[in-house]
Amino acid sequence: MPLTHLPPDARPREKLLARGPQALADAELLALLLRTGIQGTPVLQLAQSLLDRFGGWAGLLAASVQDLGKVKGLGPAKRAEIAAVLEIARRSLNQQLVEKSTMNDVDTVKTYLRLHLGSLGHEVFAVMFLDAQLRLIAMETLFQGSLTSTTVHPREVVKRALALGAGAAILAHNHPSGVAEPSKADELLTRQLSQALALVDVRVVDHLVVGAGGVVSFAERGLM
Repeated sequence: MPLTHLPPDARPREKLLARGPQALADAELLALLLRTGIQGTPVLQLAQSLLDRFGGWAGLLAASVQDLGKVKGLGPAKRAEIAAVLEIARRSLNQQLVEKSTMNDVDTVKTYLRLHLGSLGHEVFAVMFLDAQLRLIAMETLFQGSLTSTTVHPREVVKRALALGAGAAILAHNHPSGVAEPSKADELLTRQLSQALALVDVRVVDHLVVGAGGVVSFAERGLM
């Protein structure tokens, strides 16, 4: 059933225009984007099923095009629209982090990293290089695979920090298993990189671990 077949007072678009986007439920917002359902599944039901499948907005926005392709009945047009929204969200967050200190809004940093790393099926190690005011210069994925202190090379991280003129850094990696809890190896790696970067006057302000259920901050845990 397309949205135009709903009673006027139940149509998400009319409801949004009359009362504002905050008045819409999550499924109604997504239904506006999808516009129509698929055979046997009305659009609102399709929207709710997508949110349930991916664990809400955060999980859906972190989903890759390949992940969306696994949803039965979700055609190329709808997949492209959702992927476009994901990219808009990434670029919006990137702009926010470029323009203001990352430490003023840790939740924005967490969302940004979850959008970039949350849907990956393999482990990666990334660094957010910051200027002296803790504004984002660039985020780069430097290492991939099973991460240990022997596969993450401090020398390479230091080289990139110097090349970018960074004054600080936020370390980040994902746990494809979905559990964001830091390991002892993560703590050891954080100390090693902090010591190496300190030699060139680059301060490590946090290390974040991204999992399917959320993002854990070393700084918030008192591990820095």
